Amino acid sequence: MGRVRQADIARVAGVSQATVSVVLGGNRTGVRLAESTRLRVLETARRLGYADPLVKRPACHDLFGIRAASPAFEAHQPVLAGVEAEAAALGKDLIMFTGPGPAPVRRTRLADGCLFLGEPVPGELLATGFPVVHIGRRTDPGGRVPCVDVDYASASAEVLVRLARAGHRRIRYLREPADTAAARERERGIRTAAAGPDPVVRTDGTGLDASVIRGWLDEGVTALVVEEAVFAAARRALTAAAVTVPGDVSLAVLGRPPAGTAGPEVSGFEVPRRAVGREAVRLLASVVDTGAGEHRLLTCPPVPGETIAPVA
Repeated sequence: MGRVRQADIARVAGVSQATVSVVLGGNRTGVRLAESTRLRVLETARRLGYADPLVKRPACHDLFGIRAASPAFEAHQPVLAGVEAEAAALGKDLIMFTGPGPAPVRRTRLADGCLFLGEPVPGELLATGFPVVHIGRRTDPGGRVPCVDVDYASASAEVLVRLARAGHRRIRYLREPADTAAARERERGIRTAAAGPDPVVRTDGTGLDASVIRGWLDEGVTALVVEEAVFAAARRALTAAAVTVPGDVSLAVLGRPPAGTAGPEVSGFEVPRRAVGREAVRLLASVVDTGAGEHRLLTCPPVPGETIAPVA
């Protein structure tokens, strides 16, 4: 039918041309539209082969986009370093989409595919079938978004198994207050490994001080399992209580403590953040080439450390 115009889309979809313009422009002005109307316009545009002016360039599959939650380089530097390294290895160029709010659909489609890090994938982008990969798991209807994440559940369960083998039965689990997907997976691993007559007691990891630590020891607690986000607070409380690790209490972290942490190496596991970035680029390359994606989980290598001691 020749070059498809927005008027053609409006006629086939049974809506006004103004509605088509709003939908294809990402509805930046916040016009109220029924979701069914928006999806109908997008599907009609896709079916008719509408060419967005912003993507009139040869599809050579060599330009990958990345949309990262701000501040990207401060919070996700190891992941982004892995993304950069693997893109270079595969001969891909990178374009970073910045600015507040969801990435505008038309701008994102300047790339051949896009990585999303800490940002949800816009529904209108998913509706077009554009290649995307999410770094980290997110809940999306039908599990349509391929993702790469860390197997926090298995790694956390392995830490608890190590403590159990050392004879620890009364364990306090300090969980980070934020209800993130990673935190939920770590807790799931802890709960799976703790099934038995001596359940692990969870606290939200806030309000720690010397009196709380001494109270736990008086109750017979022999080990603390601490998430990365509350590790520093736990160490300050242990120091204030004059409690030695692992002499008075064993300590394990679900991940790694902050760089430069003094004292013996803390038992836990490595979080392969750089490897996550590299794997995400490989997965996106596969999605761009084949149209098919999957969920990939990376294993966390254990760190034996020196802070888990046998129960006397």
